[in-house]
Amino acid sequence: MVTKKRVVVQQETKEEKPEDLTPQKTENDGGEAISSQENDKDKEKIKEILDPLKEMEAKLESLEQESKETHDRLLRASAEFENYKKRAAREMADFRKFANESFAKAALPVVDNLDRAIESSSNEEHTNGSVVEGVSMTLKEILRVFEQFSVKPFESVGKTFDPGFHQAMHQEETEEYPDNTVIKEFQKGYMIHDRLLRPAMVVVSKRKKKTSKKQKSKTQDNIDKETGI
Repeated sequence: MVTKKRVVVQQETKEEKPEDLTPQKTENDGGEAISSQENDKDKEKIKEILDPLKEMEAKLESLEQESKETHDRLLRASAEFENYKKRAAREMADFRKFANESFAKAALPVVDNLDRAIESSSNEEHTNGSVVEGVSMTLKEILRVFEQFSVKPFESVGKTFDPGFHQAMHQEETEEYPDNTVIKEFQKGYMIHDRLLRPAMVVVSKRKKKTSKKQKSKTQDNIDKETGI
């Protein structure tokens, strides 16, 4: 009987013991704190990795820009060099083409004198035929040498007056030619290749003014008065 009572008392004392209300840390809570610390460390590591990457990206963009500018400068320099080569080749070709221009221009008066000598001798009755023939052969030979260097005379008589090729000495009224036409040539013009070597000295036509019958009669009356007819 005594033993049963003791057991009952012990049970009652166990039931009357107050509960502990303080929060207890669990294993799960400790794991969450550790994981948050690990996340912070990972973020710092990622930040440390990303900062050099940003610097590398900025440097890469700068290098790309410099490369683009260098490429553009290279293209411009190449184009300028090509233009220089073309210009130098053109200047060299012109130099070779017109290297004899000064000599040919200096020799033209000799050709003019020979031409005049032949023309004047043809109008004279007492001329030495052998001398005229020799002068003609000399003139032909000089003109042949001129032709080898692309120095050629051009025709002017009957052509429309062109200030780029003709030098007008004076105008002459005529009814045989249209107005502003070359009717005489004092001195031949010459070309060297496609360039004017010397302009031709010419006489240019000028149309005569038509006079009416009244003007003609007045002119005739004036003539009769002056002559006393």
